[in-house]
Amino acid sequence: MPGFELFGAEERKEVQDVLDSGVLMRYGFDGMRNGHWKAKELEKAITETFGVNHAQLTSSGTTALSTAMAVMGVGAGDEVIMPTFTFVASFEAIIAAGATPILVDIDETLCLDPKAVEAAITPNTKMVMPVHMCGSMAQLDELQAICEKHDLLLLEDACQAIGGSFHGKKLGTIGHAGTFSFDFVKTITCGEGGVVLTNDETLYTHADHYSDHGHDHIGSDRGAEDHPFLGYNFRISELHAAVGLGQIKKLDQILAIQKKHNAIIKAALEQVEGVTFRRIPDPEGDNASFLSFFLPTEDLTRKAHKALLDNGLGGNFYWYDNNWHYIKKWSHLKDATSLFPLNPTLASALKSYDYDQFTQSDAIMGRTISSLINLSWTEEQATERAEKMAATIKSVLS
Repeated sequence: MPGFELFGAEERKEVQDVLDSGVLMRYGFDGMRNGHWKAKELEKAITETFGVNHAQLTSSGTTALSTAMAVMGVGAGDEVIMPTFTFVASFEAIIAAGATPILVDIDETLCLDPKAVEAAITPNTKMVMPVHMCGSMAQLDELQAICEKHDLLLLEDACQAIGGSFHGKKLGTIGHAGTFSFDFVKTITCGEGGVVLTNDETLYTHADHYSDHGHDHIGSDRGAEDHPFLGYNFRISELHAAVGLGQIKKLDQILAIQKKHNAIIKAALEQVEGVTFRRIPDPEGDNASFLSFFLPTEDLTRKAHKALLDNGLGGNFYWYDNNWHYIKKWSHLKDATSLFPLNPTLASALKSYDYDQFTQSDAIMGRTISSLINLSWTEEQATERAEKMAATIKSVLS
């Protein structure tokens, strides 16, 4: 999956341009740059590649989420609906905004269950945030309809699904706004970085200001810029943007390799009785970075996962016990553990929430294994791995 597997001359060339100029910051120092504006170039490449009007780079996927929430007006007193299966950044960004995360069940897409979303809406609900986990997408048509019905904002967290699409539109460009992460293990990487995507010019302009201390970026004298509202330092550096410029040129190649290797693994596992697969709302739009499959019971899934690891088949993830990605082990969220005092209303809501209600999510995640798809495999290695995985799982199920 990760773009770093294809790191090479293209990235080094872009980084060397920055090192030669000596300007590592994305703003200012115009005369020293030798014409190099890597962040601006990458933002332009993103809009062209993903068919979206505007892109604002940030320092991480997490700060992209925080920026998106800020410019969409999410704050104190608001509730944001999010899935039980995601990365901890999802609720971190909501809490940083002063809003309350409302967790709801996933279904066999491994993304938000639209029925659970609708049932969770209250007068305080401001936003629905689907997270396109492990390369595939949430049921965006149903979620869009719910948001339109209840006049809610739709923010796509597409950090794990870069290059994926839904009915011809790129993930991250379908809601009011979307985000990508470009950290070291994402489909394409900047080392660290993120981006806010939107077709709304006002949201983009506000994101441009907000992610740079509120600077309005008017004129050519940075020291004379005004600050129309509060902002924070969520800037990406020129070095990180330069890496991304090299990577984005390889996206089509990355996706093609992932789909090829994913298909090889799936073809082998389809022959194993008892293995079923994640439901993908638009199979053509899967970015294929993972192959997620289900076994009949939690006990068998645990045994199969252990057998895969014991047989040298790393890269197979059992998310149900994962500290970062599933609600079961988010004790710091459940206990509202913070180094600084949280808003009392928010802290009370977090501590009083019923975190044992997600039996549907538990039943799904307890039976799920996700197999990471590597770019560096040869076709022969992918085939050998597929056959070994199938034999291992079959031995457990039989």
